[in-house]
Amino acid sequence: MGSSLRKNKGFITLMTAQAISGIGDWLSIVAIITLVGLKWEATPMQMSLIILSLALPMALFGPITGTIADRMERKTLMVFSDVVRGVLILLLTLATNVWMVYGCLFLTGIFSSVFIPAKNGKLKELVADENIKGAMSLSSTIDSGTKVIGPLVSGILVSLIGTYNVFYLDSATFFLSAIFIFLLPKAVKEVKVEVEKRDGPSFKEEIKVGFSFIKKSRFLLYGLFLLGISLLILQLSDSQFIVLLRQLTDVSPNLLGYLVASAGVGMLITGIYLSKKTDYNAFVYMCVGVFGIGLGFGLMGVLTHYDLSLSMLWVPALGLMAGASAGLVFIPFQAATQEKTPVHMTGRVFGVVNSTTTTATIIGPLAGGALATVIGIIPSFIITGSLLIALFFVSIAVRHKVEEETDVTESQSGAQGATPL
Repeated sequence: MGSSLRKNKGFITLMTAQAISGIGDWLSIVAIITLVGLKWEATPMQMSLIILSLALPMALFGPITGTIADRMERKTLMVFSDVVRGVLILLLTLATNVWMVYGCLFLTGIFSSVFIPAKNGKLKELVADENIKGAMSLSSTIDSGTKVIGPLVSGILVSLIGTYNVFYLDSATFFLSAIFIFLLPKAVKEVKVEVEKRDGPSFKEEIKVGFSFIKKSRFLLYGLFLLGISLLILQLSDSQFIVLLRQLTDVSPNLLGYLVASAGVGMLITGIYLSKKTDYNAFVYMCVGVFGIGLGFGLMGVLTHYDLSLSMLWVPALGLMAGASAGLVFIPFQAATQEKTPVHMTGRVFGVVNSTTTTATIIGPLAGGALATVIGIIPSFIITGSLLIALFFVSIAVRHKVEEETDVTESQSGAQGATPL
């Protein structure tokens, strides 16, 4: 982290709140799966609906909530979102059937879809343009870190203090996050003026603004395509890893856990690296990331086909490579999007981005199951890996066309909310 970011108290406070609520997200998910899957003995379809209950609101309402994040004061929105989510997690302790769980999770997903674009917009307000790449890299690193730490802590806590106590603890993390966000400064005057000057166009028109802004930038448009495709294939394969690993003769019951953990560590390493190296070509890094994911998944299928021994070594190693590569796709795109988007439009632009990524998260597992059923699990990994490698070569071929564009933010991004701290 650069010295200017270390001295930015507002940024540090926002990142602290993000880390606390991020760990809380993973605490609740593992506890819910334990409750519904083990205690209530839910069917596989009921289990899949748990993830969809959280993901659907992001896909359905992402552009709308992004518009709300631009229309209203972001600090207030984030505090309100955290408090409501804390209450909803508490209500899970009263749930007596899966439909009550679905309802609470769906509402939680809606308020999460409000929090994320508001947080990205607030980040843009608090950090100067020259530090935005480092700030966004650190934010993504925190996201990756909570995905590694959260499940590990959750598994221990569920066994030590029980599922319902984990819900209480998770609820407390949202309230604590709200307290930290409450300490943030409000939007700077320039941003308020920008909002107040609007003539009150309809939500539909404002949502179109987010899409239109992305269309104006070849990088954002193609980068969003790369991000969506990469995430789609990641989710497609993630849902089928356990099926693939079952094909190995020397498979260990802990192998999937090591694979997931190593992928998280890989993304964490990339995040740390990018937070220190802020002067990079985002598009080239994204292309390399796409290639790395494709190579990792393809090799996973090939080595499983040959039933290679020592899977406890090569499976986590490929997971580490795929995770690090995924970080090269996600983090530079998010950082560059922050850099290119003016502060008063971050909610709408990131609403579109979040809607795209969440849609990939929903379609991926369903498509993965269908593809593996039709052509087999090993061919599905080899084919999807090969498609990503082919996408890498196509992306490199069109690199200059993507990068040769007028900076769409030159005339707009001057209103940077670098609040004195």
